[in-house]
Amino acid sequence: MPADKPTSGPAKRDPAMARPANQRGAARLAAVQALYQMDIGRQTLEETLSQFGAFRLGREIEGEQYLPADADFFRQIVTGVIKHQLEIDPSVDKALADDWPVERVDATIRAILRAATFELTRRKDIPARVVITEYVDIAKAFHEDDAANLVNATLDAIARRAGVKL
Repeated sequence: MPADKPTSGPAKRDPAMARPANQRGAARLAAVQALYQMDIGRQTLEETLSQFGAFRLGREIEGEQYLPADADFFRQIVTGVIKHQLEIDPSVDKALADDWPVERVDATIRAILRAATFELTRRKDIPARVVITEYVDIAKAFHEDDAANLVNATLDAIARRAGVKL
């Protein structure tokens, strides 16, 4: 990828095939990355927010220029997931197959599902279809279509259970 072409972060797919990112989309991607980092690296919320604010949002990393992200929206998602995780995880569990609790799901997909569930259940001002589409696109950036299909079906079930208009 040319160094002068901005991206919203490293991805498996050709960025030309993706929709142009906006600041909220970039914030969603960064939130997923932060939640993943906290999950795998066992970093605290404060450490993660500080690191992303100082070194990632809108910065160049390893030759990749990250798009500017809505820093407040990023913080709202990450903080909201942590604050409401005891409610979010059971919602995700109910939407997944009986033998696949959220803790068994790939860490990236787990971060995607948690962030999206926070938005679907706590941010009623954002249309559910926008939330689902954006997080499915993030899943496609990191995984093959099966993972994106899992994310889509799970988020659709979560939205319906929460009474969110699709």
